[in-house]
Amino acid sequence: MGGRRPKEQNKARPAPMHLLDTYSVDLGLLERILEEAKSFTEVLTRPVPHVPALKGKTVATAFFEPSTRTRLSFELAAKRLSADVISFTAKSSSTEKGESLKDTILTLVAMGADCVVLRHSASGAAALASRWASVPVINAGDGMHQHPTQALADALTILDHKGRIRGLQVAIVGDILHSRVARSGIWLLSRLGAEVVCVGPPPLLPPEPEGWPCRFSHDLDGTLPGADVVMLLRLQMERGAGASLSSLEEYRELYGLTSERLPLLQEGALVMHPGPVNRGVEIDSEVLDSDIAVVCDQVEAGSAVRMAALYVLCSEHQAE
Repeated sequence: MGGRRPKEQNKARPAPMHLLDTYSVDLGLLERILEEAKSFTEVLTRPVPHVPALKGKTVATAFFEPSTRTRLSFELAAKRLSADVISFTAKSSSTEKGESLKDTILTLVAMGADCVVLRHSASGAAALASRWASVPVINAGDGMHQHPTQALADALTILDHKGRIRGLQVAIVGDILHSRVARSGIWLLSRLGAEVVCVGPPPLLPPEPEGWPCRFSHDLDGTLPGADVVMLLRLQMERGAGASLSSLEEYRELYGLTSERLPLLQEGALVMHPGPVNRGVEIDSEVLDSDIAVVCDQVEAGSAVRMAALYVLCSEHQAE
């Protein structure tokens, strides 16, 4: 008697590995991504910077918040690994018709995505997405919460220039309160052995700093001489940073890395900025364009780190 063959029972697969933050993710995973990123840095110097590491895989970028730089960085990283890319943006999509985050994630996975890169304006959105996705989720920025690949790119930049992170003093200056980059960097760098000092005006520092693995200061001039690395942050006006300041001129005078402050830096100090940069506010053009500023290196490190994150997470998921 004819008929369909019975379907084979699907074996239960372990939960996929996600990159959601820099505080709860296993430190071994973060260190492995940094190590793999070093090899991908070499790949990016080749005349044809492509490898077949993820050939046959599909990476979906789901951006519910505008960010051209980060989205293009991830998509370029995926293509350099020979993966196919599904690009989803909230504007001009079904989300305007009422589709939820959950529906979008499930749809992307059903389309064959092997990894979802998510950016969202709500803190915790990436963690929610990881509950619904049967594939790895990479947090490309969620509200004021976390942006782990930017922190990893900054760490890789420091490693490239300093050869180590443990024992260095890293000063993060500016709008700490509203910055997911700051939160990610504070946790990652401190877990890797750096001493992190956050500097800014009282309204832009956390009101309850207990539990943060760093110390806080309002004195930039007193902090700069001891810093091996100085990372400037932009003022996030869209999140209300400007409302707590009397003027941008006063902010620059007290917390901007001006050309007049350059002599305060120790020899060999690095100046960093995750971008986008507000020249003449948090940093002067003379400083940004000097040899001690490594902003372009951070962008290059971001490409290598995102290649590494996609490779590690997709490879681990495939091997399970």
